[in-house]
Amino acid sequence: MSAVLDNRNSLLPGRFEFLMGLYAENYHRLTRLFAPQQLAPGHYVSEVDDGLDVHLHVQECHPYTLELELTYGFVDAHTGLRAPSAQLRMYTDAHVAEALHCHPGRHLWQVLGPFTPAHTVFQHRLRMNGFLSRWLEYLVEQGHSTGTLRPEA
Repeated sequence: MSAVLDNRNSLLPGRFEFLMGLYAENYHRLTRLFAPQQLAPGHYVSEVDDGLDVHLHVQECHPYTLELELTYGFVDAHTGLRAPSAQLRMYTDAHVAEALHCHPGRHLWQVLGPFTPAHTVFQHRLRMNGFLSRWLEYLVEQGHSTGTLRPEA
């Protein structure tokens, strides 16, 4: 029997490989959408005719990483911060982007608690980055792009 048929599981990506693929997909979607690696630190807004304004905050730029926040203009009644909100980190050398957290004003440990099992953290990362992938796709469908992005006044 061939090696391929003997080890059918080797043909399917594992969960870690799937997550890394999602990170790469998010990087390319974000790059095509707003090209944040070409922006200076600051606040930007993308406006389309019949859609919601999208706010992009380029928080920090380092040689190989960018820290970003992507959000709508809605204000969360509990926190007073914009929601939904995604805190993002782009690795420009590795061409991956990950959603660090999607809860306004909260860090991952505040959402999941201290000493969270690795499986729970992994599942949470899959959900957050799956959400980010769908959201970026939706923003493109709504007409957001580098052409609609301008510095926020």
